[in-house]
Amino acid sequence: MPENTPSYPFLDPELPLDERVQDLVSRLTLAEKAQQMLHAAPAIPRLGVPAYNWWNEGLHGVARAGIATVFPQAIGLAAMWDAQRLHAVAAAIANEARAKHHEYARKGDRGLYKGLTLWAPNINIFRDPRWGRGHETYGECPFLTSRLAVAFCRGLQGDDPKYLKTVATPKHFAVHSGPEGLRHSFDAVVSQKDLRETYLPAFHACITEAKAESIMAAYNRTNGEPCCGSPTLLRRILREEWGFGGFVVSDCWAVQDFHESHRVTNSFAESAALAVHSGCDLNCGCAYSHIPAAVAAGLLREEDLDTSLRRLFRARMRLGLFDPPERVPYASTPYETNDCDQHRALARATASASMVLLKNDHGLLPLRKDLRSIAVIGPNAYDHHVLCANYSGTPSRAVTPLEGIRAAVSAQTKVWYAPGCKRQGTETDGLDCAGHLAEAVSIAERADAVVLCLGLSAEIEGEQGDAGNSEAAGDKVDLELSGLQPRLLESIVALEKPTVLVVISGSALNLAWAHDHVGAIVQAFYPGQEAGSALADVLFGDVSPAGRLPITFPRSLADVPDFKDYSMKGRSYRYLEKPPLYPFGYGLSYTRFHYQDIAVSPAPVPAGASASVSVTVKNIGSRPGDEVVQLYLADLEASCRVPRHDLRGFARVHLLPGETRRVSFELSPRDLSLIDERGRRVLEPGRFCVSVGGSQPDARSQELTGQSPLSVEFDLLGQTVELPY
Repeated sequence: MPENTPSYPFLDPELPLDERVQDLVSRLTLAEKAQQMLHAAPAIPRLGVPAYNWWNEGLHGVARAGIATVFPQAIGLAAMWDAQRLHAVAAAIANEARAKHHEYARKGDRGLYKGLTLWAPNINIFRDPRWGRGHETYGECPFLTSRLAVAFCRGLQGDDPKYLKTVATPKHFAVHSGPEGLRHSFDAVVSQKDLRETYLPAFHACITEAKAESIMAAYNRTNGEPCCGSPTLLRRILREEWGFGGFVVSDCWAVQDFHESHRVTNSFAESAALAVHSGCDLNCGCAYSHIPAAVAAGLLREEDLDTSLRRLFRARMRLGLFDPPERVPYASTPYETNDCDQHRALARATASASMVLLKNDHGLLPLRKDLRSIAVIGPNAYDHHVLCANYSGTPSRAVTPLEGIRAAVSAQTKVWYAPGCKRQGTETDGLDCAGHLAEAVSIAERADAVVLCLGLSAEIEGEQGDAGNSEAAGDKVDLELSGLQPRLLESIVALEKPTVLVVISGSALNLAWAHDHVGAIVQAFYPGQEAGSALADVLFGDVSPAGRLPITFPRSLADVPDFKDYSMKGRSYRYLEKPPLYPFGYGLSYTRFHYQDIAVSPAPVPAGASASVSVTVKNIGSRPGDEVVQLYLADLEASCRVPRHDLRGFARVHLLPGETRRVSFELSPRDLSLIDERGRRVLEPGRFCVSVGGSQPDARSQELTGQSPLSVEFDLLGQTVELPY
């Protein structure tokens, strides 16, 4: 700040926050107000206000701003089913954001991706396996997504009573999950029941529980209203119903979609006015540069802008950006926090915890470290880029599966490597051919075991414009392994060698043939910078796998409704109509767990009371390991359509061989309620069934695991009452 800047009241950290904010806003001109509502807010030298770029990303690490720790992609973090560890990941991301921000600011760099407002987490529901951005989410379940999102937001924002560590920005509000190619013009038509039961719960939890300071609105329309200019979403639900006091940011260049794609307005000025009136405070893009013209045309009043500006400057002041650094507890975060050993260790632990063992016939895994030779094959075996997915930073070092396996095995073990094919392309001859099948078969013939690393990449599945190799604007057109990978898989399996398939992808693939023919399958998602070390930990038994699927793997797209249909009928484990290949919540272990003594108390449950559900879990295997205890609730006498069963609790517990633990969950009246066809939350008396175990209480999970969760029925007494949402 210039030495000759007057000492305005808004610079006094002793004054009440609202008084400081009002003082600053009152000093701005109309032109300055409009500029401060753009994501690249310029400096106001006459007031000593520094420039601030609101756009920063922190989905699974500080992104796009140089070196940073890269944790597993969000879908992999969800596969841990561990809110406490996810909170630790978010706290580490926030620490690195602080470290980088202050170091950059000391050098005068206040540019893009250097700020403390992180546009994460992505908490849209992964309702269709074709959606390219699904791997940015926590999966298909509103309850799992809600619990993980709350933990992540709290980790980002910290627990200081006055200052925010960073700002969390849950996105994209709301009813947004493809198709990517239509997102700028598409109208997501959704019933009030599906809206309230599936698409809003995670956002509600982030706002009311985690107190997220901001929220990002989506590109598409929902029920006819563009989300960034939706009075229903932004005003009536978010602010009036939920009491949100933070700021709303548009998705990038979404406001100009109002007139260019949605055709609900006719000009930049009209689009800006609609967005501001609806409650969108910050414009990622340039549409709000037309605010002065909108005011001149009578479409906006200057006082309309003041409401948004108060929310924006409140956030900047809560970040401590107008206070002396010594007053802000996070401002002293040293640059050395970034990419530190502790964070690299956390990245490895989260990656190993996220891996899901889908199949393990005859105890093929874990492999011995002293095998004579291992062949590591596949286009994802030795590619650093594929590990990091999208919205990531640059790791100072990354460990591929090949490198992790080489480092883990004995000095006497020969590790062969061949890519076998590329991820895309079907040419098998020529200078730029996609296949080296013969070489892969040759080394597999010589090996005692094969680790086959196949899958996708963020260049195939991802955001519109970023997934350059996608055939559908970032989405998938089918669930098949791309290119020559199916042929490579079949060629290796034909050798009848012990083969482990490692799938590196962000979404469900058709693994039906592999399930029938491969001895062991590991779903690794996109495991981040420590992928290879974490994978080796699992393959060689240093870690017993305990990841669980946060999504359903259907058998084929024939079992999935139309992509553009946002009804939940036939979607996700909650409304599934056809048996899947791999169910939501499924995953195997190297050890075994036994459940007994399930109890519900009180029973029956009086209306308005909470119920406690407890169960005893014992590790009856010979290895230590984690178990993911899952509680599902089924309403047996509901007056309307309800999920066949619904996740209502989970806990990841570590047990030594022979160790026993009593695990308890609390079901609140909200947990026992339903959403009716009008979108109301209703608590109805009736019969319920609660199931607790290591999986869903569905036939396919029981077939795959050989175990059934414990179940007990109980009654809820009293009168039907409507609850607040």
